This record gives sequence, structure tokens and C-alpha cells, in this order.
Amino acid sequence: MRKAITLLGFLLVAASLSAAAGEVRNLRVWASPDSTRAVLDLDQRVDYRLFTLDNPSRVVIDIDDVDLDRVLELDEEHSGVIRRVRHGVREGHDLRVVLDLEGTVRPQSFLLAPAGEYGHRLVVDLYPEDGQTAEQRVREAVQSAQGGERDMIVAIDAGHGGEDPGAIGPSGTYEKTVALALARELKEQIDAEPGMRSVLIRTGDYYIPLEERYARAREARADLFLSIHADAFRDRRVRGSSVYVLSRRGASSEAAKWLARSENRSDLVGGVKLDRDDDVLSSVLLDLSQNVAMEYSTEAAEAILGQLARVGKQHRERVERANFVVLRSPDVPSVLVEVGFISNPHDEANLNSGTHRSQVAEAIVNGVRRHFFETAPQGTWIAANREGSRHIVERGDTLGVIAQKYRTSVSRIRQANNIDGDVIHPGAVLVIPAGS
Repeated sequence: MRKAITLLGFLLVAASLSAAAGEVRNLRVWASPDSTRAVLDLDQRVDYRLFTLDNPSRVVIDIDDVDLDRVLELDEEHSGVIRRVRHGVREGHDLRVVLDLEGTVRPQSFLLAPAGEYGHRLVVDLYPEDGQTAEQRVREAVQSAQGGERDMIVAIDAGHGGEDPGAIGPSGTYEKTVALALARELKEQIDAEPGMRSVLIRTGDYYIPLEERYARAREARADLFLSIHADAFRDRRVRGSSVYVLSRRGASSEAAKWLARSENRSDLVGGVKLDRDDDVLSSVLLDLSQNVAMEYSTEAAEAILGQLARVGKQHRERVERANFVVLRSPDVPSVLVEVGFISNPHDEANLNSGTHRSQVAEAIVNGVRRHFFETAPQGTWIAANREGSRHIVERGDTLGVIAQKYRTSVSRIRQANNIDGDVIHPGAVLVIPAGS
């Protein structure tokens, strides 16, 4: 009887130990121009060790007391510097994962607590030793124009990315996907504008911490930072575009507060090691230089909002304010544009339309152009070409009214701007012929 009890006790202890073992459930890899991120999905917090080996280059991850019931597969499309993934049991109860690499890297690793749709995660970021840094890449993308008259720089930030899909529409559309598609369309249109140049903060499907996004805009010496989103609201009937600037006091509406809270959680979902508590993270140095930036932000936001009214329903007819982390640059005017609510089926369908995205991008560019032609400093191409030789079309303008204002003829304005008919759109910049 005693032997039976002892055996039963042994089996219970063994079962308990087995149940306590963790599990690696999946491997996901995201590649950016600056680094490659490998994410191991776990069912609980684990203890691990990481080290590198040379000839050939590889990263080894030893995880204590975990099981693996599937092969860790590598998606070659997003594999970055990782050539192959191997794994095996170590010392009977631990797991060893080996990442075979294209070259030497600097690894950084950390554990993440559950957030959003994800559970516990072990994150390994791989930075190539000979790779170009984000700062170098951004600088090269925005080299000043020749001739002493620089371009006005617009930093375009596609919200979310990688681990963080953002909001998800009723038919499964990811906010990160439409935000990047619209950002690319914006870049193409801005780069076609005389005196303007753009840089994409996020160029692919990967995550960038919120503070690093506006830091890259500062590195680019951007004149304007645009953060592009298509968020969700708990009421799926809510739809339409809206424009936001930073608030230092409080949100201008309940929806603005809700959206800011949702967006500011992106670092937890996207995977950022936060070494400071939330109170410290939330206290940014908002000095006098930021007061000036906030004034410019409001002016730019109003110009953009006025143009967005031409391409669909607006959620708010005024510029909204909320404490978005991504808008906290101390010296770069920053605007967050919600191009629609992806939680609304009608908006989701629009955002999946290339034609609609092109129209939205055109409206934003018209607003940015209008803002720059009013605020561009000396030394820029726009400042050198705006006085007395350019006219920004306003609502109610006609070619006849403009010709009368500048004491010229309609035909001369048509010829200078390659206009065939009489249709002109608000926000467009018309060349006024010399000698008028």
C-alpha cells in the first residue's frame, strides 16, 4: 500500500512538473531597413540566455523548461538577415534555438508581457554590424536641393506595422496596411511638387516605437510630420476623416481621448522595451520651441482639414486635440490624420480603393502646399517663388476673379498653368505670368 502511495505521489509530482513547463508556440520574423526582429510566442514568462557565435555567424537562444510541439518555420519574404532557423532539445528539458545569419550582428533581446492579441513574447532584434543606421538612411533620403534653395521636408509616418496591426476592419483589413499604402501615395505626390520633398518613416511592414518615429522626423530636419491612421471606434456607425494636433491639457472630445489612448498603447503591442514607467514616459519636455511648433501644427492641420472636406465625409469639422505620444516632437510641427474609421464598413471599402486613397492623398498635399506657401522660411524654394508669382486657389475663386486681382488675362493664366478649361480646385497653386 505504501509503495502504491509513493508511486502515486511520484506520478503527481511528475505531472505537476510537466504542467509547469512552458511552451514555444510560434516564430514570427519582421525585417526593416535597419534591423531584423525575431519574435517567439510563449505561453508564459521564461528564463533564457542569448549569445553569438562566429564562423559562421549565428545567434543562440537557450530557453529553460519549455516544450516545442511544432517546427519553427522561417518566412523567407520577411527573413531579413536570418538565413535559417534550427532548434533542438538541450539537457532533456530546455530548448535551444539557433538563428543562422547572413553576417555579423548586434543582438538585443527582451521579454514582453501580454498585450493586445498577443501573449508572452521573447523579442530578439538583430542589427547588422555593417548596416546603415536609421539616422544615416533618413539623412540621405532628404539631402537638400542644389542651388541654395532647399526643399520643404515632409516626414510621413504610416501608423502601426509589424507586430502591431492597428485596428482591424469588419472584413479583416489591417490599419497598418492601408496606412502604408496611403503613405506611399502621399510620398509620390509630394515628391512631384516643386519645392517639396518627403521621407517615409516606415517603408515596410515592421514596427517603430512611437518616440523613435518623431525622432526620425527631427533627424530629417522635417518641416512637417504627418502621422497617417485609419483607426476604429467602439460604435461602427462612426465614420469620416478627422485631423488631430497635440494637446498639453486634455482631449477636445471623448472620441479624441479614446483614440489617443488606443494609439499610445501601440508600443506595448508593437514590442518596445520600456525602461521607464508610464508617468515618466508621458512627461515630455514641452518647452518654448514646442509652443511654436504647436502653433504651426494647428495651422497645417486646419489647412489639411479644409481640403479633406472635398473627398468625403468628415467625422469632425474642426481640428481635434489629444495627447498622442507620436505628436510630441519638441520642434517639428506634427499632425495626425485619421483618413477614416476602418471599423466602419463604408470607410473600410473606401480605404481599400486605390482611387480613393489617391484622392485623399491629393487633398492632404493641397493642404500641405497651402500651409507651406504661407509659412515657408527664407532660403527655401517655395519662399523664393511665392511672392507675387503664385496664387493659392481658395473656395469661390474663378479664373476671372484671379485675373482681375493680378491685372492680367484669363488666357495668360491658362497658358502659364497648362489649363484647358475653367475648372480650378481649392488648394491648387497657380503661376501668375510675369509682367502682369
